[in-house]
Amino acid sequence: MTSTSVLEPGRPTREIFSFDHDHGCPGKDLAHLLGGKGAGLAEMTTALGINVPPGFTIALPVCRQYRETGWPDGLDREVEQNIARLGDVLGRRFGDPVDPLLVAVRSGSPISMPGMLDTVLNLGITDETVEGLASVSRDERFAWDSYRRFLQMFGTTVRDLPADSLPAAPAGSDIPSLRQHVRDLNDAIAQQSGNAVPQEPLQQLREAVEAVFRSWDSVRAVAYREHEKIDPDLGTAVNVQAMVFGNRGGISGTGVAFTRDPRTGAATPYGDYLPNAQGEDVVAGSARTLPLDAIADIDSGLHAELVRVLRRLEIHYRDLCDVEFTIENGRLWFLQTRVGKRGALAAARIAVDLVNDSQIALSHDEAVSRVSRELRERARAELHEHDETDAGEDACFGVGLGASGGFATGRAVFSSQAALAANDPVILIRPETSPEDVVGMSVAAGVLTTAGGLVSHAAVVARGWGVPAVVGAHDLKIRDDCLFAPDGRRIGVGSELTIDGASGRIWIGAVVPIPVDAIESPALALLDEWDSHTDADARVEHPQLKAEETR
Repeated sequence: MTSTSVLEPGRPTREIFSFDHDHGCPGKDLAHLLGGKGAGLAEMTTALGINVPPGFTIALPVCRQYRETGWPDGLDREVEQNIARLGDVLGRRFGDPVDPLLVAVRSGSPISMPGMLDTVLNLGITDETVEGLASVSRDERFAWDSYRRFLQMFGTTVRDLPADSLPAAPAGSDIPSLRQHVRDLNDAIAQQSGNAVPQEPLQQLREAVEAVFRSWDSVRAVAYREHEKIDPDLGTAVNVQAMVFGNRGGISGTGVAFTRDPRTGAATPYGDYLPNAQGEDVVAGSARTLPLDAIADIDSGLHAELVRVLRRLEIHYRDLCDVEFTIENGRLWFLQTRVGKRGALAAARIAVDLVNDSQIALSHDEAVSRVSRELRERARAELHEHDETDAGEDACFGVGLGASGGFATGRAVFSSQAALAANDPVILIRPETSPEDVVGMSVAAGVLTTAGGLVSHAAVVARGWGVPAVVGAHDLKIRDDCLFAPDGRRIGVGSELTIDGASGRIWIGAVVPIPVDAIESPALALLDEWDSHTDADARVEHPQLKAEETR
C-alpha cells in the first residue's frame, strides 16, 4: 500500500497514507500529519517491523477541511481505493459474503487525549457478512458476538444514542440469544436514530469516519483540550485498520501495557489483560482485568514476546511507552504505541533511570527536560504524604487499586454534573468512568471507581492530571447514589471521605496523612543538581514538560 491525494493533488500534507508508506523520515516524527496513533503505527510497521495489522491513515488536514466545509469532494473515492488495496494485501474483500474484511476505525489526535475521541470496531459486518465470518472462522458464536459489539458501538458512537437506551446484552451467550440480540439492536438503532444501520460496508465506513471527525468537537474532547491547553484547531486523523480479534476464543484476548510502572517508575512492565475480549473492554474500565503476568500462565512464549517488544519500543523511543495489543488465536498483534503518561514521582525516577540505562543513555539535560520544577514539587508533595495515617485499620471503608498517587478528601458525588455544581472539594464516585466523566474529573479532588483496572481511561487521565485516584474497588457497590461496603456501612451524597491513590485505601471522613519531612528521593535530588547545570533552553524540549508548564 502507498498514499493517495485526497483534497488537492500535489499537496503532500493532505493525503491518505498506508501504515507502510515511505515518508522519507521517521514515522514517529509525523504526529502533525498522521496524528499520534498513525505516527506510532507507521513507526512500528516501517522502522521496527513489529507485528501490526495493516491499514491506512486519513491525515489531519482532512479533518480540518471537514470541519470548515464538510465532507471533501473525492474523499469517498480515495477511501474506497485504499480499502480495496487493504483487501488485496490481506486476500479479503470489504463486504464479501464469503470471507469479509472487517476494520477498526480509530481517532488519532496529534497530542494524546486518552478516550476522548471515538472508535468503532468490527466495521464491515452486516446481516450477510456475519454468515461468511461465521463460516470462515468456524465459530458462529464469535461472529455474532462481533456483530453485537459493532452495533453497540455504532449506535452509541456514530448515532450518538445513550448506551442505556439500547437493549442490554443477553444473560445467555448461546447463538440464538445473540442472533435475537443483534436483531433487537438493529431495530432499536433504526427506531431511535431514524435511520437503519447501513448494510453497505462503505456507507458504514463513511459514517464512522465522520463520527470520529465530529468527536473532536464533543463536550468531553473540548473539556479535555481546555484542561490541557491543546490547540482546538488541530483536529484528528482517522486510522482504518484490519481487525484482529481478541474475542476469538482459545488463546485470544486484549490488553494495555506500559514498559514501566507509570505510578512508581519501577522498571517492570505494567498493565492489564482481558481474555476473550476486545480493546475497548479494557480501557473503558467496565471489566475486571488480569495483570500482564497472567499471560505467562496461559502461554509463556507469548508473554516473553510481549516483554521483548516492550523493551524494543522503550529503547527506540527512549522513554516510557504505552502499548495496546491483541492476541488472536495465539498470535500477538500491536495496535498502538505512544509515549506514556506517568505520575510525578514516576517521572523523576524514570528520567534518572534512563540516564543510567546503557541502551538509552539520556543526557542530564534530557532528563531535566522531562521533569519540570513544578512536576518535582508535585512529586515531593506526594512523597511527603506517607501512607501511614492517623486512622486505624478498622476505620478503613474499603480498598481498591491505587491508580494515581496522593491523598484526597472531599464530599461524595456520584455524577460529573454534581461535581461541577459543588462548591466544596469532592470525590467523584462512579462504577467506571466514561469519557464523558472527564468534565467531572477536571474539577474533582479525587476519583473512585468500583470497576476497571490500572490502565482504564480513568486511571490514565488521573495520572496525567495528578488527580488522586482509586479504581477497581470491586467489593464496594453503588446503589441509589450510595456507596456500600460489604459490612453494610455506606457513604451517601455529601458524605465526607478520603482516598489514598497510592495504596488504594478508602476511609469515611477526613483522614490526615502523616507528613514525613525527612524523606527525600535520590532521583529528585539528582534532577535538582543536574538542573543547576542545565541550559534553560533544554527545559522546553520534552512534550510532557510542555504540557505541564501550560497548566
